[in-house]
Amino acid sequence: MANKSKVTREEALTYHLEPRPGKIDIQASTPMTTQRDLSLAYSPGVAVPCEAIAENPETAYDYTTKGNLVAVISNGTAVLGLGNLGALASKPVMEGKAVLFKRFADVNSIDIELDTEDPDEFIKAVRLMGPSFGGINLEDIKAPECFIIEQTLKEQMDIPVFHDDQHGTAVICAAGLINALHLSNKKIEDVKIVLNGAGAAGIACLELLKAMGARHDNCIMCDTKGVIYQGRTEGMNQWKSAHAVKTEARSLEDAMKGADVFLGVSAKGAVTQDMVLSMADNPVIFAMANPDPEITPEEAHEVRVDAIVATGRSDYPNQVNNVLGFPYLFRGALDIHARAINDEMKIACAEALAELAREDVPDEVAMAYGRKLSFGRDYIIPTPFDPRLIHRIPPAVAKAGMETGVARRPIIDLDAYAQTLNARMDPTASVLRGINARARAAQARMIFAEGDDVRVLRAAVAYQRNGMGKAVVVGRDADVKQKLESVGLGDAVRELQIVNAANTQHLDAYKSFLYDRLQRKGFDRQDIHRLAARDRHVFASLMLAHGHGDGLVTGATRKSAHVLGLIGHVFDATAKDGAVGVTVLMHKGKIVLIGDTLVHEWPDAEDLALIAQRGATVARSLGIEPRVAFVSFSTYGYPVSERAEKMHLAPQVLDKWGVDFEYDGEMTVDVALNRDVMAQYPFTRLSGPANVLVVPARHSASISVKLMQEMAGATIIGPILTGLEHPVQICSTNSTANDILNMAAMAASRIGH
Repeated sequence: MANKSKVTREEALTYHLEPRPGKIDIQASTPMTTQRDLSLAYSPGVAVPCEAIAENPETAYDYTTKGNLVAVISNGTAVLGLGNLGALASKPVMEGKAVLFKRFADVNSIDIELDTEDPDEFIKAVRLMGPSFGGINLEDIKAPECFIIEQTLKEQMDIPVFHDDQHGTAVICAAGLINALHLSNKKIEDVKIVLNGAGAAGIACLELLKAMGARHDNCIMCDTKGVIYQGRTEGMNQWKSAHAVKTEARSLEDAMKGADVFLGVSAKGAVTQDMVLSMADNPVIFAMANPDPEITPEEAHEVRVDAIVATGRSDYPNQVNNVLGFPYLFRGALDIHARAINDEMKIACAEALAELAREDVPDEVAMAYGRKLSFGRDYIIPTPFDPRLIHRIPPAVAKAGMETGVARRPIIDLDAYAQTLNARMDPTASVLRGINARARAAQARMIFAEGDDVRVLRAAVAYQRNGMGKAVVVGRDADVKQKLESVGLGDAVRELQIVNAANTQHLDAYKSFLYDRLQRKGFDRQDIHRLAARDRHVFASLMLAHGHGDGLVTGATRKSAHVLGLIGHVFDATAKDGAVGVTVLMHKGKIVLIGDTLVHEWPDAEDLALIAQRGATVARSLGIEPRVAFVSFSTYGYPVSERAEKMHLAPQVLDKWGVDFEYDGEMTVDVALNRDVMAQYPFTRLSGPANVLVVPARHSASISVKLMQEMAGATIIGPILTGLEHPVQICSTNSTANDILNMAAMAASRIGH
């Protein structure tokens, strides 16, 4: 079982509080700067699309956000596993669902919480909002009201209405079952299926499997009172009655005898090892109760090594996770302007997921999960972060929707559609996810040099609690304790290793090492003592140099140039030593690396070539195939300038070195980054827009990065220090705790090394 991250109450509340309350912002997608912009956006310009939509309602999909807008709606009567918390308390969950829609399928979504438990009032409210949205995702509504609400809304509305608690679980369950039966060499029409948990998800699972070919008489449904059999009257309703069968079995234990498949959406411990022993050969066990399954994989495999087990948890293989379904179901449905999401579309989604799991898994997915994944008993369902999901699942859903007549606007070229889907996704998320996964796999002892800063301490706690490894903090015990308590993390003091010159047994060794390095550079023993014992940047560097940590993060409290100088007392970290700083800049779904942002003040052509090489190494460490541009104010020799000459010569140095990545220059930034402008120079060596920019000097690098950060709101990671013997990363003084954590993950992953 994988290491489980520990999330405290304080961290969860802080996440939802900062940088602004909640998890959602709304941004304008059109210009809003000039008076003319506003005249087009509102009065009088807005009257034109209003009239067009009144004349032809279908054009609402062309002139408004309707075609890419889903409402996540709840009344809070069944919030997660917490019960009836009410509409307002359900809002964090609904916001979270809206975020998942955007993150995984680029679907815009807004949460709506309705303060009523009356199904008729709920139905009326949702129906009246229909014109606003392209689809409705119902969430966390208790049974049996959820059945009534969904069915009525599906009948009354001409857009998809989808209760994810029912059908999301059903679709992923079906996908996993397709592959589990494939591995077991069994057919769905032949297997005996036992379902425990006759709520919304359980009933939907069984209904979908029957639509896929499972025979009614082969399926036994159980609830807390036992088997739902024909003639039973206690605790029944019309939805349970539809699945009642003729059987002598009265308990779950009876039903499990000889069963091929168990599906659980019930409660912890509902299944015993004896029940598993009584199942047929190669049993399939989907114990999906959360947070604790009906039986754990360890318990099941202890008595049946031939069992294929799935759960709802991310720390076990084969997670039945709804996020594999609902974003892509809605993506495909929205893109054909569907009137509904029908069984055929759900089955197409399940079959596409199953097919994807049987294919070779990309290296970036294996990197993200820290292990190689291949189709088999421990991998029957794709992982949520598989980048292929976005361009494989929606086309299958859309195709099924078109074939069954629910599409208003069919897609003619599904291959072209798949390509547009791939272009929708922001690559920055997968890059950061891969870094974090590699950090967790590395389990590095990370030294946080500035234990006197609360941001650093929060990052250190998060590093350890996210399962990345051991956090070692340089600071005074009492000071660290007081600062952690001030942000509600007082309990974390016991988890962190706090080190300083007073409590280490290695200070003499550190001073001896430092004296040997600096004695011919004007430092006497008193100077060495002050550096080693009183400067935390030097002390932390000495710890790393002696193997008392695996990586170092510093710089949050001092200017980066000053910190680099202090680190240089311990490590060879100057330009002539080959050190280079590379900054990762992320903006609007694009990633560009810029170098050198830290070390080289005024590099010559050979220095620039080295910077390019280091930038390419960092790019590949991030899973990006490098295309390097040497940028200047001139392009390929015009205008002529002595200042641009070295940018022209640097590619010639790389020619001599025989490097294995694309590069070209000199060129202006628009030529480097804009495909259309680049096309004006058909002789360029670059096959596409550059993703590594080498700039003429450190000051121009710094200006570029900070301008993008302040004016455009770009996300900045770095500068990433490369070329040192050990992984050292220097944060900026305006770093947040999350920025510092990212730098720690970079160091743990040995990015650029």
